[in-house]
Amino acid sequence: MSGHDVVFGFGAHSGIGEAPELLRMAQQADRDGLDLFSLSDHPYLGERLDAYAALGFILGGTRHIAGLVNVTNLPTRPAPMLARTATSLSALSGGRVVLGMGAGGLWDRVADMGVPRLSPGAAVDAFEEAIVLIKKLSGGGPPVTHQGRHYQVRQIKPAPVAAPVVWTGSNGPKSLAATGRVADGWIPGHAADWLSERYRTSRPIIDEAAAAADRDPREIRTIYNFPGRITDRPLPAARDHEGRWVGGSVGQWVEELTGAALEHDASGFIFFSADHGAPDPVTLGRWAMEIVPAVREAIAKENS
Repeated sequence: MSGHDVVFGFGAHSGIGEAPELLRMAQQADRDGLDLFSLSDHPYLGERLDAYAALGFILGGTRHIAGLVNVTNLPTRPAPMLARTATSLSALSGGRVVLGMGAGGLWDRVADMGVPRLSPGAAVDAFEEAIVLIKKLSGGGPPVTHQGRHYQVRQIKPAPVAAPVVWTGSNGPKSLAATGRVADGWIPGHAADWLSERYRTSRPIIDEAAAAADRDPREIRTIYNFPGRITDRPLPAARDHEGRWVGGSVGQWVEELTGAALEHDASGFIFFSADHGAPDPVTLGRWAMEIVPAVREAIAKENS
């Protein structure tokens, strides 16, 4: 995925028993014109599909929609192999991959997989180094030798495929700064949105680090995980007493998302149901066929 159009997606189930439904939902979203689907990555949970196996399977059964692992459990997926996975999926799908990256959460469970535990600071260092190395191992060119603190490769030829764009799930200041230096997008944690304290305090860290690295901060997109209800009638208040979005009618959604894109530089929205789970097919259809086209039209009208 490239360009700077506002993108619209949905968060999908990844349970082993839900595989047929997962493919049907992605195919419905593909037909209905959504831009991407999102899968979580929790390899220590035996009842979950492996995120990248599921991603490849769904991409093989769709034509236009892109796939995102939101976010990759990096400590269990060494960067040189993740580079091969991402570039292979991109080649197989015609570039329909976004690489979601995180420094690693739930370290107790990660360590249970036999992965050496890293301190928070070391985990962020490894995360930044991984993004740099994945980009080095993409896009062709001469063999790469990389002698870093966390990754070492010698004379490894890059894939002749461009690296997917990288969106991170950074939370802490050090990780946010790494996003500013080396990533292409940011997904705020805990479903925080553009009116949240998390966004207000975090986004400037990304922008300052980008500018210090001679990058244009505007090139780093902000994409929101955005749960909520879609109701038949307007709700008295679309946000709760803490200011968090709860949902509302199609009109309320359209007004909110159009304002986010035009006034707050929101670059994308990944829709989840109100309980942060995958939407049901009917709700997904309302998102894709009623809300998203109206937001796209309103943005285009304002920008014309």
